[in-house]
Amino acid sequence: MTITIERKVHFGHGRRARKELREGEAKVATTGRVPRVSRIMALAIRFDGLIRDGVVKDQAELARLGHVSRARLTQIMDLLCLAPDIQEAVLFMPNVDRSRNIIEKQLRSIVALPNWDRQRQAWKRHLCAGGTV
Repeated sequence: MTITIERKVHFGHGRRARKELREGEAKVATTGRVPRVSRIMALAIRFDGLIRDGVVKDQAELARLGHVSRARLTQIMDLLCLAPDIQEAVLFMPNVDRSRNIIEKQLRSIVALPNWDRQRQAWKRHLCAGGTV
């Protein structure tokens, strides 16, 4: 009588660089990293939720808890003034390697525009000028 057992396995690194047979499929490493500006945008959304839910009283309290200046926290929270589609584009930017793509400082000039249509025009100009998304 023959019994066949099928399982998915892969080789992983164990102690002292020894290969080990492990259950399941190997995790595929993603190339690059999430852009810094995407992480900061997500942080702004999270902070806004904390304030709205009453977990923290205000931005000043967030700044104290995060050990950053109130001015820096304001810069982060200002990203919430971007048009929703630009926020989404920033959040879901492709991973980057060591090269920099959009930096937060470049977005500040777009945030400063009071009209979402103007923000979108500036965003498109930035993309056409060599900025990447």
